[in-house]
Amino acid sequence: MNPSRILLLAIIAVAITVFFAVGGHHYLTLDMLKTQQDSLFAYRDAHRQLTIALYGLIYIIVTGLSLPGATVMTLAGGALFGLLWGTVIVSFASTMGATLAFLAARFLFREQIQARFGDRLKTINEGMAKDGAFYLFTLRLVPLFPFFIINLVMGLTAINTRTFYAVSQIGMLAGTLVYVNAGTQLAQLDSLAGILSPTLIGSFALLGVFPFITKKILELLLARKIYSAWPKPHQFDNNLVVIGAGAGGLVASYIAAAVKAKVTLIEKHRMGGDCLYTGCVPSKTLICSAKAAAQIRRSGEFGIHTSLPEVDFAAVMARVKAVIKAIEPHDSPERYTDLGVDVAYGTAKILSPWEVEVSSGNGTRVITTRAIVIATGAKPFVPAIPGLAEIGYLTSDTIWDLSEKPQRLLVLGGGPIGCELAQAFARLGCQVTQIEILPRLLAREDSEVSALVLSKFRQEGISVLLAHEAKEFVSEQGENILIAEHQGQAIHIAFDQVLVALGRSANVSGFGAQALGIDLSAKNTIAIDGFQATNYPNIYACGDVAGPYQFTHTAAHQAWYASVNALFGQVKKFRTDYSAIPQATFIEPEVARVGLNEQEAREQGIVYETSTYALNELDRAIADAATQGFVKVLTRPGTDKILGVTIVGEQASELIAEFVLAMKHNLGLNKILGTIHIYPTLAEANKYTAGVWKRQHAPQRVLKCLATYHRWLRH
Repeated sequence: MNPSRILLLAIIAVAITVFFAVGGHHYLTLDMLKTQQDSLFAYRDAHRQLTIALYGLIYIIVTGLSLPGATVMTLAGGALFGLLWGTVIVSFASTMGATLAFLAARFLFREQIQARFGDRLKTINEGMAKDGAFYLFTLRLVPLFPFFIINLVMGLTAINTRTFYAVSQIGMLAGTLVYVNAGTQLAQLDSLAGILSPTLIGSFALLGVFPFITKKILELLLARKIYSAWPKPHQFDNNLVVIGAGAGGLVASYIAAAVKAKVTLIEKHRMGGDCLYTGCVPSKTLICSAKAAAQIRRSGEFGIHTSLPEVDFAAVMARVKAVIKAIEPHDSPERYTDLGVDVAYGTAKILSPWEVEVSSGNGTRVITTRAIVIATGAKPFVPAIPGLAEIGYLTSDTIWDLSEKPQRLLVLGGGPIGCELAQAFARLGCQVTQIEILPRLLAREDSEVSALVLSKFRQEGISVLLAHEAKEFVSEQGENILIAEHQGQAIHIAFDQVLVALGRSANVSGFGAQALGIDLSAKNTIAIDGFQATNYPNIYACGDVAGPYQFTHTAAHQAWYASVNALFGQVKKFRTDYSAIPQATFIEPEVARVGLNEQEAREQGIVYETSTYALNELDRAIADAATQGFVKVLTRPGTDKILGVTIVGEQASELIAEFVLAMKHNLGLNKILGTIHIYPTLAEANKYTAGVWKRQHAPQRVLKCLATYHRWLRH
């Protein structure tokens, strides 16, 4: 804590101590007020302006320090100054005092609270940023909530100071009027309890509920306005229509069918989407073949001597297609039809919030539905680099059509997709050059992760060119050339095929969203709220088209919320939980992560500690010759609360699951340390990392005492 905070805390502590030491709490009682009533009236009559000033100052101090007696002070205002002026004076004095308490709490504690509990408070902060004034106004209307607690708690949130002041003054006005009016009848008051009768408390409670009712009415009016251009059907064919049969759409339709809703799933191409045909399944199959080739090259390390592998590229790609074929039945129309889903092949077009048109070779039909889930996925992003279109290019969608191995493959992009495919093709015998505009690979990971991956790639013969910007593609003497810029110099790079792996952009057009006026986000994804809903309350979106993540497992995760909220939102809505989202890059060594890494924690101003365990110390990793990598856990300082985990190494994507479970269910490192892990396994690394944390937080004083005790026992 900095000196300014210490000084302010000391001043407040001294002021509160003095207040109680001189018996201030005895003066601010109803009996004392009634006893001194005549003296106070006399002083007011002789010094009216001074009385107002002193009264206001004392009121501000009492509320600013959160001292007991604000209620009695309000009654005194009514008794001394009458209903009108008493209300005016109390209103301003109480609001100024409340704001001082609010600012003090913010200055003294907010930074530490946010740093310590930032992950838990994220949702609260977002809610306060959006509806903070509304929540504060509601609390201010009900005197049942102690106002001094509201002042202090609000200081820990992100609500604006001006908003706090204005809303507090307006929100407390009703309660102020009641108490000031009671003060004008001071002689008839026997106790403070008599001011708030059960009837009056009930009235305030109803007043507190009123903003929620008003908000609901406003939501209904806004919905009526946004729906006004389209007539609502009197009855519906469906409870739900899902557009897109990728990971998100499949899960959304499955859930709807499981709860016996009438659901139609529309797909214009192939069920299974990118994951099955161009993403997870083919890439991991290719990576498996590439890893086998790499293992054969390393066989000498294991005492097995053999010739270098001969890669049959056509056979490798045939295996990719065979694996896709084997998994296809899991996502087939037959399976989903058996589950109760009406599968429709064709192009979907949203005609109205309740109508979806399906066009196919068999004609066109219109389905009426109570709700819609958009799960149209994403496509590879291709930049407008001069000459790229003319020279021809591959993407993560089209590279699977290759039957001949490219001798010289140029990979644009150093993100997860670029890294996975660059290493796989290099291991299959291609001469790979990887271009990245940023100064390191996998820029969203911590710097030591990037450095380790770079070292491995260069060791395997990949030419990684960092801080290179692709400027133009040309053909010179029948050869493809990329002209890249590096430190102001033009670099010419020859290649046979170029793979564009620069991320993916959401599919937001082609199905009527723009014509309907569905809002888009700044990242050109469909804008959704915390419940997966668009600006149309009955239209939801999930997966890559909605973001913020572009993983198969997050698409499925969001699909649950989208489907359940679409079907049951009028009764109960569920906010999408992003508290423990894992991710992995399937290179060697694998990179897996959940929660925060160090660079994200620093960017967000979150204080953390790290516990790191190197895999070269792990028995199983040594036996498997898989010692590259580490497990790194970020924890809240002084506790075993896990903020995030990064694992680099063999089977990192499998090892991370233990930490995902721990974070999801709020289990700390002590629980992992106390769990038996089979020896020898790679999973022991998780336990040993918890052991690193334990050693860093060993109770040194206790250990010294124990050493003394054992030394005494030996004598």
